[in-house]
Amino acid sequence: MPHFSPLGKYLSLLPALLVFALLALLPVINLLITSFHEVSWQAGTKQMEWVGLDNYADIPADPLFKAGVINTAIVVIFATSAQVIIGLALALGCSALGKKGRFYRPLIILPLLIPGIVIGAIWRLMYNSEFGVFNLILEAVGLTGHDWLGSSSTALASVIVVDIWHWTPFAFLLLLAAVESLPRDVSEAAKIDGATTWQEFRYVTLPLLYPAIFMTFLFRAVMASKIFDEVFLLTSGGPGTSTEVVSFTIFQRYFLQDNPGYGSALSVSIIFVVSVIIVIALNAGRSRELAQS
Repeated sequence: MPHFSPLGKYLSLLPALLVFALLALLPVINLLITSFHEVSWQAGTKQMEWVGLDNYADIPADPLFKAGVINTAIVVIFATSAQVIIGLALALGCSALGKKGRFYRPLIILPLLIPGIVIGAIWRLMYNSEFGVFNLILEAVGLTGHDWLGSSSTALASVIVVDIWHWTPFAFLLLLAAVESLPRDVSEAAKIDGATTWQEFRYVTLPLLYPAIFMTFLFRAVMASKIFDEVFLLTSGGPGTSTEVVSFTIFQRYFLQDNPGYGSALSVSIIFVVSVIIVIALNAGRSRELAQS
């Protein structure tokens, strides 16, 4: 076996690090540079005019951005919480079934494998106010149907339901791996000591699963903050701004309104805020683990 010096080991990683920098850092740097300019097109050539912090100064007064931040926060809190809770319940159930649980695992992860455009088509048909399955069920029991995507009172909740259905399998897979790796001797000791099923879950299983639950929630929260497909395919941000989210606002400002400078400023702001939240959350999680150890 060849022997590498410590310096040689680091140098062997250099090509991979350079590729990562090119693929990950350069787009962000380009986005940052663009955010300080007003971009226009003349004779097919991009013209960039330096405007300093003007693009960032316009963000607080943007009504779409304000609505997007609020709606995105609602999606992150409710969708992510539901996905983690349901995913944990499914993981515990499948693990408890043993070998029989292997039959249900492919069924549970099926929504994760469906392309976004197909998901949008399926749920638009299901939410249809005239012949959608939900309204047919309501009418079958004597209730009045509802315009789920066309009403500002239910449009965002309808989008959240789709996101929960789509991404709960992802939380299930992460938590199932954690559940399957739990030490069995600890649970057996709790049962010998007379712990009920709830006590075993509350005082043994849940604390052991906390790191996995925390990371699953954090990972899904970051992904939920970028929600776009469901909104674009189901409501396009409407009615009004009831389903406007940050990603869709950036899409509108950057592409539909052809304002790359301001769209870049929005993107950089969101990247910064999400990064700060991630750092704070990771530090809080680490502090909790240290306090318990």
